[in-house]
Amino acid sequence: QVQLVESGGGLVQAGGSLRLSCAASGRTFSTYVMGWFRQAPGKNREFVAAISWSGGSTTYAGSVKGRFTISRDNAKNTVYLQMNSLKPEDTAVYYCAASGSIATMPYEYDYWGQGTQVTVFS
Repeated sequence: QVQLVESGGGLVQAGGSLRLSCAASGRTFSTYVMGWFRQAPGKNREFVAAISWSGGSTTYAGSVKGRFTISRDNAKNTVYLQMNSLKPEDTAVYYCAASGSIATMPYEYDYWGQGTQVTVFS
C-alpha cells in the first residue's frame, strides 16, 4: 500500500506562486507514476499533471501548461507541483495520486492523498 499526504496549499494573490508537496509512505514510491488532480467547488475532479517514475516524462493539462511544473524526488519519497502565475480559476482542492503508468483520468490511479486547499484571490 502507498499512503500519500499533500501539503503546501494556502491563500495566494492572483499572479503569485505556491509549491505543493506530496509525501509518500512505504518503500515502493519510486515504482509509481505520480499525478496531480484538482477539484473546484461544484466541479468534477480534473487532471493537472503527471510524471513518470524516473521523472523523464511529464504531461500537463492545457490549462496549466507553461505555468505549473511537476517534479519528484524519489530519495525523499516526494512529488512536487510548482504553481506560478496563479489565477482565481486555479482555486481548488489539489490531490496527488499514484498510478502504474502515465494517465489522465482519475479511475486510472490507484492511491490518493487527502488533498490540500489552494485559494487564489484577485
